[in-house]
Amino acid sequence: MTLPLRHPEVLLSVLALWSPVDLVLGVVGPLGATTAAGTALLVDLDPNGPRYGGAHSLAELVQKGPTRNQLEPAQSGPAVLRNGGVSPDDAREVIAALVSKWPNVVLRCPPESDPIGSAVALLPLLPAPFTPQMEGSVVYQRTSLATRQPDGKFALPIPRSSTVKALLAGQRPWRRDRWIRSFNRVWGM
Repeated sequence: MTLPLRHPEVLLSVLALWSPVDLVLGVVGPLGATTAAGTALLVDLDPNGPRYGGAHSLAELVQKGPTRNQLEPAQSGPAVLRNGGVSPDDAREVIAALVSKWPNVVLRCPPESDPIGSAVALLPLLPAPFTPQMEGSVVYQRTSLATRQPDGKFALPIPRSSTVKALLAGQRPWRRDRWIRSFNRVWGM
């Protein structure tokens, strides 16, 4: 899938994330990136993805067509659009409309497929030789098992359990949370 582009004079802020080996990181990481961006929308491109909260799904917007209110932020802060069982290719037009209206968009890519465009892989940092390696943009998640990050790669700090619980409950974690703030660097990749 090719990412839609806006007019050249408007800054495009889209971050595609995927985690091919850690399903928990693949669910929580995009929530952290969305929260770090301020007003942002997480769009789950995985038809078999988690049942994130929210009144609407991407599948519903594809089937019924999005309303104007569904295409734009209603308030500042993060928002999540669960998938609902639709493929990224079938949702291309809706995704393009969302990207054109939201200031920041996180695309959660399915773990079992090839990532779109320049998706950033979220990988767990494990003791050598078990740390997964991958070509392209990679961000490692520190664990208590390994503290040394691979040369030239960025590693997120270990998140607090209260941060993960808040994100999974659809709540904003502490505003100055170190793990959430570390995603600002991922947005620059």
